[in-house]
Amino acid sequence: MNIVGKRYWFFLISGISLLAGIISLAVFGLRPGVEFTSGSLLTVGFEQEVSQDDLKRELASLGYTSALVQRTGEDDFLVQLPELDTQAKNSLLEGLEARFGAPRVGEFDTISAVVAAETTRYATIAILAAAAGILLYLTWAFRRMPHPVRYGTCAVIALLHDIVLVVGLFALFGRFLGWEINLMFVTGILAILGYSVNNIVIIFDRIRENVLQGRGDFETTVNGSIVQTLGRSLNTNLTTTLPVIALLLIVGASIQNLLVVLFAGIIIGTYDSICVAPSLLVVWQKGEWGRFIGRKTPATVK
Repeated sequence: MNIVGKRYWFFLISGISLLAGIISLAVFGLRPGVEFTSGSLLTVGFEQEVSQDDLKRELASLGYTSALVQRTGEDDFLVQLPELDTQAKNSLLEGLEARFGAPRVGEFDTISAVVAAETTRYATIAILAAAAGILLYLTWAFRRMPHPVRYGTCAVIALLHDIVLVVGLFALFGRFLGWEINLMFVTGILAILGYSVNNIVIIFDRIRENVLQGRGDFETTVNGSIVQTLGRSLNTNLTTTLPVIALLLIVGASIQNLLVVLFAGIIIGTYDSICVAPSLLVVWQKGEWGRFIGRKTPATVK
């Protein structure tokens, strides 16, 4: 099974996917939730049957034309509104009661613009810090190998590939399904960073063992290491994906973003760890970067 030998096909697939993700993000952008823009979240339910469209129309008639409604249960809804004070909240509930009967009020959270700005800043710092930490950790972990920084750099490139594709996917979801990103989305991004790097480390560690034992040239060693760990990687990812799918089928909108990010991240991360990150090591080792721009490269470096 010559996985590394097909590396430029994998790079082509990744390049097309990245381009699609970047275009999606540039054209549609992301729809930030209240954690990043300020506003109020209200969980409400009704004794009588109320459709999502009926609730949207009633909210619009009460002056909340930009309200977003997600069903979280058979008779419960999560409603995103502009920032409400106590008086505005009570007035809204009275209007809903007049139309649908006494509502069951669950959680009610309001996030100010100042808190939203802080949340955005800290979320960005968390993702950047995670990427930097991964780079430093892998460089240290492979310090006894020639060029240890390459291992960390290739892993971070693969992880950035994960993030761009997931973010591009959510730009599409936001445009066509009305999904917004929230703290669950950020939690999912951080989770897939850790999960994907674990898969990459398993393969890189086997590469280190085989290189130190002098088993053939570098490309052959990397390909053999991937094949040796392939079953473990696929089985681990499968056993993680099944519970995520089960949760997607039974839970509501509250952790929808987290589960979708995890599902997409596991699939993309599996591809990255097997097909992208190890192949980048080979390209770097053999000095093939020029092939990306159509230039001939020097002789293979072993």
